Amino acid sequence: MKYQNKLSVSVMCSDLMNLGREIGLLRNLGTDMLHMDIMDAHFVPNLTFGPDFISAIQNITDLPVDCHFMVTDPELMFGKLKLRREDIFSAHAELTDEAGKPRDYSELAKDVHSSGALFGLALNPETPVENLERNLQCLDTVTLMLVHPGFAGSKMVDGIMEKVRETREYLDARGYDRVEISVDGSVSAERAAYMAGLGASIFVGGTAGIYIQGKKLEDTIPEFKKCIGG
Repeated sequence: MKYQNKLSVSVMCSDLMNLGREIGLLRNLGTDMLHMDIMDAHFVPNLTFGPDFISAIQNITDLPVDCHFMVTDPELMFGKLKLRREDIFSAHAELTDEAGKPRDYSELAKDVHSSGALFGLALNPETPVENLERNLQCLDTVTLMLVHPGFAGSKMVDGIMEKVRETREYLDARGYDRVEISVDGSVSAERAAYMAGLGASIFVGGTAGIYIQGKKLEDTIPEFKKCIGG
């Protein structure tokens, strides 16, 4: 299946003191969605945005929010949000149930879908794609972490881009070709173009691709969009 390639700009890397103005600029330059990293200082060793911040963003833009929950209790986060059509709610596949098996997300996914939003799971670099098996029927997106999560500007794990091809083949072989693959972490325009050829269609742009020192958004966003054919 052919997807429309989309740029999801990382808000964590934005000018937070002038965020309202910057979001307007991002929209005008063709950004497709805003990537929101929500961390609880438990699942990852950092603390970032929360539901109130997401709501504030939703109040000033119609751009979809691409919410990546690096938290131990994604259900709690969902209960504090008002998701919209085309927003994305992504939890982590590493979370387990009481038996130590990958958590069943069917109820959370049902709630997310009832709001009109999309549900996804994220995989850390070392997590095998097979961890998705229990929740395949729930998924709209899979986010592949190309870095160890927690902080902006981290180095890409060697060889990790090939996991895009592996994941695309895994999903397609099981009849889930509609599920889109998002890539997150050290995604430059050139790397994005390569991974688009492997089957990714959502590209999280941060310090490697959009907020590049010495370059303006007016230059980096059009270049990135050109590389992914967006």
